[in-house]
Amino acid sequence: MTALLDIQALRGGYGRTEVLRGVDLKVNAGEMVALLGSNGAGKSTLNKTVCGLCAAWSGTVRFDGRDLSGAHYREVVKAGLIQVPEGRKVFPNLSVLENLELGAFTRARERRAQNLERVFATFPRLAERRGQHAGTMSGGEQQMLAIGRGLMAEPVLLILDEPSLGLSPLLVEEMFALIRKLRDDGLAVLLVEQNVGQSLEIADRAYVLENGAVRFSGAPDQLLASDELRRAYLGL
Repeated sequence: MTALLDIQALRGGYGRTEVLRGVDLKVNAGEMVALLGSNGAGKSTLNKTVCGLCAAWSGTVRFDGRDLSGAHYREVVKAGLIQVPEGRKVFPNLSVLENLELGAFTRARERRAQNLERVFATFPRLAERRGQHAGTMSGGEQQMLAIGRGLMAEPVLLILDEPSLGLSPLLVEEMFALIRKLRDDGLAVLLVEQNVGQSLEIADRAYVLENGAVRFSGAPDQLLASDELRRAYLGL
């Protein structure tokens, strides 16, 4: 089976500092893949490189049958590879509705109304607050808005970068329930998280990144079965 996202021997970094050291990673259609690792492991750099926000030094990124190696980020979005960035990055002075509509700017503009209804059905709280400025919402609501904005572009694969960061334990539970629902609805998701336990509960496969290289890849139960990996990388 051809992978939906196929990253091979990807190297990259900033200036002369190498961050990614030959990363191989695959996500299949309809699959939930967790990318785990400590701060500074290279997770965000991998996201930015795959999405065209940072130039790769070498290696290939193939997505949905297309070679996106070195592609402009606008082409990446048009292909349906959509990232919900770490830290939410909503537009604080725009309303919830305006933020969501911007999600369809590059892709799926002609189906904006239908996708809005779908997002409001998934996040009833956003429907209630559609006229509210995004900057006045809670962190959890802003995270919902960021994911909803990503869904407006009709993603073929959705990259979620640290979606539980800074949320209360109750909201973390809610967020993971939502991510599980996205997966159950058939959406392919690459979940980049430091919340190891809950990520492994909903993932089909997992990768552990250490110093810009893949230290482990396989099923979550394989990862949890290794005392060495659990202690060294998962803090379990």
